[in-house]
Amino acid sequence: MARVVMLIHEENGAFGASFPDFPGATTVASDIDALFAKAVGMLEFHVSGMIEDGEDLPELRSLRAILDDPSIAEERRDAILTLVDVELPGRTVRVNITLDESVLRRIDRAAEAAGESRSGFLVSAAKARMVTSTAV
Repeated sequence: MARVVMLIHEENGAFGASFPDFPGATTVASDIDALFAKAVGMLEFHVSGMIEDGEDLPELRSLRAILDDPSIAEERRDAILTLVDVELPGRTVRVNITLDESVLRRIDRAAEAAGESRSGFLVSAAKARMVTSTAV
């Protein structure tokens, strides 16, 4: 889990979020509560795209460092600064697991039917299982 500085702007009843450490990562919502959920999901998606494109992730700055950065003084004007906890993807790591070969064949068939790689399918399945097991 990473703590990321988010700027919130309000204009004509709409709320916008941006992240100084991730230029181009922005979103809007009609209310501030919806903005938080939407912004976190958007940032996770944005960072996943950066990783897929081979881009380096920036070093995350503290709230103090953002406040002291004169290059974003205009962007900070009239903004609410807050910190959000975001599960940022990391680099890909190769792992070795042991499976029953019949289970592996079923995984491969399911992955092919879904148009995914074996690894992508297993990651999606694990994420879905983690969400349902933590929601209880």
